Amino acid sequence: MTLVLALACPTVAVADPQPVASVTVGCPGAQVPPGPPADEEKADPPPAPLPWPPEPVGGPQMGACDEIGPGGGPELTAASWVLADLDTGEVLAARAPHARHRPASTLKVLTALTVVRSLNPDQVVQGTAEDQAIDGSKAGIGPGGQYTVRQLLAGLMLNSGNDTAQALARSMGGDGPTLARMTDIAREVGALDTRPATPSGLDGPGMASSAYDLAVLFRVAMREPLFAETVGLRSIPFPGYADHPGFVLYNSSKLLANYEDTIGGKTGFTEAARHTLVGAAERGGRRLVVALMRGEQTPVPTWKQGARLLDWGFELPATTPAVGRLVDAAPVPPAPPPVADLAAGRTLALRPVPPLLPVSLGVIAVTGLVIGGLALRRRR
Repeated sequence: MTLVLALACPTVAVADPQPVASVTVGCPGAQVPPGPPADEEKADPPPAPLPWPPEPVGGPQMGACDEIGPGGGPELTAASWVLADLDTGEVLAARAPHARHRPASTLKVLTALTVVRSLNPDQVVQGTAEDQAIDGSKAGIGPGGQYTVRQLLAGLMLNSGNDTAQALARSMGGDGPTLARMTDIAREVGALDTRPATPSGLDGPGMASSAYDLAVLFRVAMREPLFAETVGLRSIPFPGYADHPGFVLYNSSKLLANYEDTIGGKTGFTEAARHTLVGAAERGGRRLVVALMRGEQTPVPTWKQGARLLDWGFELPATTPAVGRLVDAAPVPPAPPPVADLAAGRTLALRPVPPLLPVSLGVIAVTGLVIGGLALRRRR
């Protein structure tokens, strides 16, 4: 009977799915920003580290810990940096692009991107005493002052106003909803190293980003006309409040002031983050973006390091091979691995089972009786 069943039923090899091999996608010790943490970052319990994605966003080489690219670039003090084409997204060179660091005020690029996608630029927002009292750099808004979102955005990007960041966040429902929306946008565009903890970029529990993410976010933001216009402004008239007259708000970007090809940028600093920078320049019809994290001002100021990186990038031949790519959206999760032929190491294609060799009607009849008998027994 066993022989009859074997003849009647073809044997199809089905292999068990193979486990997915683990991929090293992040530098050791770089899953969280380096210590010591700022007092503002301390929380009980502390936020869990952001997970590494299954594969480095932007390509395999983006998981590197050391410098990648054509070599011969300028000396930089930044722990992580990225040089990329702003339009094509091709990464020309980088160092530890996905290492997590504190972004400081370069996070305001994400804040601004959230604002231009969420608020009417002509909406009027009233300043408060709480806005005025915030720590760090300020644009100069005050209690009772009337400001359009457009003006607050200028205060955010030109003078790194933490006061304007707070006013804009309040207009989007408060810090909680604003941070949630910022997080959503970061995920949507593939900035998976980024976790905002404050709208201003001031240190907070779990705050993190990467040089790769800053370049991605700046590239996406530059597609928004209001953002691109604002970061390129050198100055703008700004409203006063109460008995404080209006004044001219100047752009504090030294890259914009000293590097004539600059089309916009943002710097940042906290004691824990050190110096950060993201910016872009255009020369000869080509636009490049640079992002530097955890830099120092000596022996070369951070803005000048960015300028030297841009100069080097513009000098590279157009045929320079890319080492990665700035993504436009979060990577699609990989499909489940195919069923594999363990013996041959091949994928088994789904195809029709070939017909059996002719068998006698007697064999078929016996097979039918056996199957019928088994069915009767199961019903009992």
